[in-house]
Amino acid sequence: MDIDLIKLAGGLIIGVVIILVLKFMIELPFKLVWNSLIGAAILYIVNLTGLVAIKITFIHALIVGVLGVPGLILLLIYLHFFK
Repeated sequence: MDIDLIKLAGGLIIGVVIILVLKFMIELPFKLVWNSLIGAAILYIVNLTGLVAIKITFIHALIVGVLGVPGLILLLIYLHFFK
């Protein structure tokens, strides 16, 4: 009887881990798209100011969307000094 209980607990733990991994794999693309949309909106607002002109691409929007203001600053530094 103790062995059946151990097998049941092991199966439950493996099942929960599989569900959590699947949840993460399904959630990640939606989170990346959402962050990219936020980043694109921030880049659009920055471009409206007229101080700098940053091309709005998926990569630029993703950098700004994920990293926020530090990402915007790093992107400005990279585009104006290294490119």
